[in-house]
Amino acid sequence: MVDLWHRGSRFDEIRLYVEGYLACLRDSNSIEPYLIHRLEEEIFRFLRDPSNFEYLSPQTQTQTEADYGYY
Repeated sequence: MVDLWHRGSRFDEIRLYVEGYLACLRDSNSIEPYLIHRLEEEIFRFLRDPSNFEYLSPQTQTQTEADYGYY
C-alpha cells in the first residue's frame, strides 16, 4: 500500500484496491472468513495511521555519527 502511495495513488484509489482484494478473497473462499475480517481490520488500521505514509529521508553517516556523539 505504501508503494502505491509513493507511486502517486490517492487514499481513495488505495482503499478501492484493498476493497477489491478483500472481495476477491471472500469470493474465492481461499481462507476462512474470520481471517479475512482480521486482515480487513489490520488494513484499515494501517490506512488510518498517517505515520505509515510519511516520507522519511535516509540519514547520512555524518548525521548518525553526530546524533550519537561519535566525534
